[in-house]
Amino acid sequence: MAPKKAKKKAAEASSNVFSMFEQAQIQEFKEAFTIMDQNRDGFIDKGDLRDTFCALGRLNVGNEELDEMLKMAPGPINFTIFLSMFGEKLKGTDPEETIINAFKIFDPEGQGVLKGEDIKYYIMSQADKFTEAEVEDMFTNFPLDVAGNLDYKNLCYVITHGEDKEAE
Repeated sequence: MAPKKAKKKAAEASSNVFSMFEQAQIQEFKEAFTIMDQNRDGFIDKGDLRDTFCALGRLNVGNEELDEMLKMAPGPINFTIFLSMFGEKLKGTDPEETIINAFKIFDPEGQGVLKGEDIKYYIMSQADKFTEAEVEDMFTNFPLDVAGNLDYKNLCYVITHGEDKEAE
């Protein structure tokens, strides 16, 4: 491939990566990348990963585990590759609004919460049925409120953004 065509393809790929996220999300990824890029060379390498694990309190990370992580990338991990890796992980997740609209079918009053017992019944008896253990796991990660309701709007936010709205 001619150098001009290769540059054009790379530019198209990187612009597609950036269009997958909102500007605020890109900024959050940039902050995470900067924290992980311990030696500030613009790339995340094995040493950066090891230092990041140490900063998180995990001191005995093996070389094999770090090598496996690095193999997930198509090449040296600069910010664009980092962002595209997250894009690939998140691909297939419906937009937040789509997921919320699915829950709204069970919430005609639009309260933003559903009875935990109702949710449990539906997800254990319809379509891709959940097991009891999967339901309990969900309720462990997304506890019901004191009235036994699930805040599905917050659940949808976490599914699509990866963190709790209240934690921001």
